[in-house]
Amino acid sequence: MVAQEFTVDLNKPLVFQVGHLGEAYQEWVHQPIVSKEGPRFFESDFWEFLTRTVWWAVPTIWLPVVCFCISMTIQVGHTLPQVALLVVAGIFVWTLVEYTLHRFLFHIKTKTYWGNTMHYLLHGCHHKHPMDGLRLVFPPAATAILLVPFWNFVKLISTPTTTPALFGGGLLGYVMYDCTHYYLHHGQPSSNVPRNLKKYHLNHHFRVQNKGFGITSALWDKVFGTLPSSKTAEKSR
Repeated sequence: MVAQEFTVDLNKPLVFQVGHLGEAYQEWVHQPIVSKEGPRFFESDFWEFLTRTVWWAVPTIWLPVVCFCISMTIQVGHTLPQVALLVVAGIFVWTLVEYTLHRFLFHIKTKTYWGNTMHYLLHGCHHKHPMDGLRLVFPPAATAILLVPFWNFVKLISTPTTTPALFGGGLLGYVMYDCTHYYLHHGQPSSNVPRNLKKYHLNHHFRVQNKGFGITSALWDKVFGTLPSSKTAEKSR
């Protein structure tokens, strides 16, 4: 009962407040505040700095890694068509990883103090402040940590010589995902495909937050039955 009565002070650093919401956290975090000015997370300037990432840092940091990984597979004798196929396969694998992470990890239900706190840092902050331009893409440090299990997963499904290119394709898929995600929030698409994708994603934020988990496409939402109904999608237009 005490947790439900807790009120978050938006004028103070949020991270260590949200845990006190308890079971009320889920309702609170899914009531978005639309503002390009994001909240402060930490008292410490150092930790606050680590939570803010400009969108162009993602391709700047990770595209050279993609090229290096692809070159490793080329150097051991694979042909360019073979490497291209591996890269495309890696991108495809990433789309499933993207959907799985978003649906089962980013939207996990929490109610404990540390569960709420970690969820807010991971994804809750994005749903609470969806237009915060400095917290739309993953911080490089967090990405580097997540790439370790992704590398090990790719090793399980490939051979030693094909692993680098397949991993590079997956990493390229991630770069495309994060840049697309930023554009869907802050870009002004003029053609039908990106415009519809923007409507699809904003529908996830503002209308049906338990469906529409795909960012770069609705493919896996269609496969796994989490596609928003046509009536709901129409209302968001």
